[in-house]
Amino acid sequence: MARKQQTKGKCVFCDREMTRSGLARHLRTCPQRQEAINAANQASGEDQPMYHLQVQDGWAGDYWLHLEMKGTATLKDLDRYLRAIWLECCGHLSRFSIGGWGSDDIPMSRKIAQVFQVGVELTHIYDFGTSSVTLVKAVDVRQGKPLTRHPIFLMARNEMPEVKCMECDQPAAWLCMECIYEFNETGALCDEHAREHPHGNYGEPMPWVNSPRVGMCGYDGPATPPY
Repeated sequence: MARKQQTKGKCVFCDREMTRSGLARHLRTCPQRQEAINAANQASGEDQPMYHLQVQDGWAGDYWLHLEMKGTATLKDLDRYLRAIWLECCGHLSRFSIGGWGSDDIPMSRKIAQVFQVGVELTHIYDFGTSSVTLVKAVDVRQGKPLTRHPIFLMARNEMPEVKCMECDQPAAWLCMECIYEFNETGALCDEHAREHPHGNYGEPMPWVNSPRVGMCGYDGPATPPY
């Protein structure tokens, strides 16, 4: 069986394109990132631990983020960010734990520095019915000043996974929920076939967005960073 091609994304500091694991290594030594850190460290204020978090969907790993997060920020800040960039559709409940279902919740009030050390992986679950599972792992930590006034700085993100239209093999931009639920098909449609598509019991085709929650519980994005 051919090995599945990994999704790629770009380093926001130098624009190099790599896989998720490649960027985890690259960001430790990226010269442009180090320049940004050196500039930030000139600011006034106390140093604090800054955590490099690798975030990925818990199913296939096609969707991922590399974040730098303040040690003084909380899991609630991370939950808000994940909802904004990936998950929020209907205000569902969410939880953090180590190990997922069957493990104790970690309070959202916990500070990042209280929860993470390099190698620690948390499971985030959004929506306890049609659940989205996200894995958040600390891959590195530095001591210094933050790169932003916000709790989180986005260092890299996967590009849109390549999805083919089920009718013509062109790149898909839309998703038909009726095809998924009633006909066990991918539901992926290009612009042309989305216009011609006859199914209507689940509404018009939904936009395919860069989020692991696409097609779940009516999620339609916007799947953009909140800041």
